[in-house]
Amino acid sequence: MSDAGKGLAGVVVADTTKSKVDGENGHLYYVGYTIEDLAANATFEETTFLLWNNRLPSQAELSEFSDTVKAEMEVPAAIIDVMKSLPSNAHPMGVLRTAVSMLGNYDPEADDNSMDANHRKALRLLAKMPTLTAAWARIRKGQEPVAPRKDLGLAANFMYMLNDREPTETEIQAINVYLVLLADHGFNASTFTSRVVTSTDGDIYSAVAAAIGSLKGPKHGGANEAAMKMFMEIGDPAKVDEFFTKRVKGEGYKIMGIGHRVYKAPDPRGGILHVHAKALAESTGNAAWYEVAKRLEDLARADEYFIERKLYANVDYYSSIVLYTVGIEPDMMTCLFAMSRIAGWAAHIIEQWGDNRLIRPKANYTGEINVPWVPLEER
Repeated sequence: MSDAGKGLAGVVVADTTKSKVDGENGHLYYVGYTIEDLAANATFEETTFLLWNNRLPSQAELSEFSDTVKAEMEVPAAIIDVMKSLPSNAHPMGVLRTAVSMLGNYDPEADDNSMDANHRKALRLLAKMPTLTAAWARIRKGQEPVAPRKDLGLAANFMYMLNDREPTETEIQAINVYLVLLADHGFNASTFTSRVVTSTDGDIYSAVAAAIGSLKGPKHGGANEAAMKMFMEIGDPAKVDEFFTKRVKGEGYKIMGIGHRVYKAPDPRGGILHVHAKALAESTGNAAWYEVAKRLEDLARADEYFIERKLYANVDYYSSIVLYTVGIEPDMMTCLFAMSRIAGWAAHIIEQWGDNRLIRPKANYTGEINVPWVPLEER
């Protein structure tokens, strides 16, 4: 009989200084700072520096860090050529996973696992993932990728490369807040995956490629894509009540983006994104998707089933509305999650290297023992 919960529930596997998830009370901290303070005040670059260095940067340090990110955003032309050769219907996360793996082949420091080299490689990945994501969004539509600019920060550069136009402040702020909110979240599945690969003395590109594969699943990063597709299926605020009665209550349909493995109180990231989703709806005049989401959440929160189980809107629920409103297609949304979570993955990879030991849990074998061998001709 196993003494561990399914899915390692409740099992502590390591110490970390990166983030604390207080699921019972609905709090999230990065290196001790509340997610509310960071979302209100920090750039994504500033948040990443915090996670990688366990402190906030000075103005000079932030400027140097941001300038280095801008300088590293270009990707090898050969990788863009390979992306152009892929089927246009390939899932964006599969393309990103492939492209990140390829990046390792172009980095002369790929197999150098010294602390300094890992910091440099982490910064290259941080800088290049928005370029890869924006490039695929255009390539699959038959458009040419747009090169990054040296005068734009990461969030602004992503929107510029995506749309080939000057991004608006509303778009920049929405993307920046999203990236800050998703940067780290304890030992989630993809972060744990990155640490498992690192524990084998694997390189950072292998660890991040594996983490992207983990994030792709709909029970993890893919939930925002699933949530937006659900809202699109409903289609109209006037149809929400019918959907809830027929699909949710009548057929047991799971509301994507409602409920969380850890949070038994409102997800603080979900509350922040709710505010931004509402503001975007009002500023753009495109309120239908927000109204669909808000009505469905209201129905769920008034229902005994959801109340008893403490099921609240999580980060994926309103983030899908925010991203869709600024022009991110549903199947591209998880790539933005990866663009953000590279900050946390790299932080944990570097932390794992600080005291690295192979992660090798035991399994509880439940099969037969000493089964008699049957010759092939007798089977």
